[in-house]
Amino acid sequence: MGRGGGGHDGPDGLVVVDKPAGWTSHDVVAKSRGLLGTRKVGHAGTLDPDATGVLLLGVGRATKLLRYLSPLGKAYVGEVVLGVETSTLDAAGEVTATHDMAGTTLDDVRRAAGAFVGDIEQIPPMVSAVKVGGKRLHELARQGIEVERQPRPVTVHTLDVLPGPEGEPLVVTIAVSCSSGTYVRTLAADLGAALGGGAHLRNLRRTSVGPYTLADAVALEEVSPEVVRPMVEAVRHLDQVVVGAEVEADVAVGKVLVRDVLGAGAGDGPWAVLADDGHLLAVYEPFRGDTLKPSLVIPG
Repeated sequence: MGRGGGGHDGPDGLVVVDKPAGWTSHDVVAKSRGLLGTRKVGHAGTLDPDATGVLLLGVGRATKLLRYLSPLGKAYVGEVVLGVETSTLDAAGEVTATHDMAGTTLDDVRRAAGAFVGDIEQIPPMVSAVKVGGKRLHELARQGIEVERQPRPVTVHTLDVLPGPEGEPLVVTIAVSCSSGTYVRTLAADLGAALGGGAHLRNLRRTSVGPYTLADAVALEEVSPEVVRPMVEAVRHLDQVVVGAEVEADVAVGKVLVRDVLGAGAGDGPWAVLADDGHLLAVYEPFRGDTLKPSLVIPG
């Protein structure tokens, strides 16, 4: 659990949850507040209600660290159902079109998938949390309103196409690693269109967010103060510097420091600044010239 209680009650740190199907990410946060005994819980990287898998929760003071977690890359597995389009691009929606794609082979899908690897542009689904004109798209979609969406650049690092479940020849499994902000259901729908028909996504499971994997995750009902990881765990993907007592005193009051004094090497940061005993003191970012400033100081 996080160090230091001064200022508020309840734990500080990171919880990696394996989100169950049928829960919104906000539902998981609300439930976790009760399980952890604190109002201060937030999440990074929204998962669709039907999706399962890795959801990162910041607890207590670690809610302020969520901004360093949101941009992390993600990995997923899911099933693409060929021949059926839906209103939400996944199995939760209503069927909007069907196509005869009986002749489509696994190799056909693999060839089509190649065009979606690398830097691509996606149009966000109408049923999504993206804001257009100050309103979330899913709120407009519920009112039956469809608005024009601008394509957004995303990066798909890998897109592997594997056989689907036994006895379902028009279902393939995909394994995707991608940048933050990539919609796997859009990928599934676009893949169907590229094959001359249509498709939707089902059984989406997020297997990792940055360095955090399903092996780190606990079931929602297992969330408790005992499973809260130390705050330093929420920044383990950042460059880290360890400082002695003298510099620690400067960091504690948020001083701007010369790069060499902090012990930060080359690069643009941000840097997680740790005390000798390994607990997190602050996160520093480049400031002017050779100086660095704290973007966040953790009270002792």
